[in-house]
Amino acid sequence: MSELHPTGGYDHVTIVEAGRLAFLAGQCPVDAHEQVVGVGDLGAQIEQTAANCLAALAAAGARPEDVVRSVVYVVSSESSVVGGAWHRLAEHPALGPAFKAASTVTGVTALGYPDQLVEVDLIAKLD
Repeated sequence: MSELHPTGGYDHVTIVEAGRLAFLAGQCPVDAHEQVVGVGDLGAQIEQTAANCLAALAAAGARPEDVVRSVVYVVSSESSVVGGAWHRLAEHPALGPAFKAASTVTGVTALGYPDQLVEVDLIAKLD
């Protein structure tokens, strides 16, 4: 695809053969008591969100390598913060492979929980 710009490690297009897909709800930086973790600390919130993504993928019978689409929402209007959050997720030792497929990151003004700074949506193919 020489017509498209080079990426930071994700694919412009991901093709999935017919089969089952798991659509995960947006995973947030909340703990088992539905409390936002790491208020004011994007790094801590990314870690909790990654842990929640891994748990949700496992519950669906999927692994990070099975993700075919990801969307990352970051509360910021600064490109360096938004892009930095995506890179931190893409470099995560366990969840990182989820961001090799088609991926989008966007800055937003607010998310669903007060003090929430990040949210991740994933779609995974199932065997």
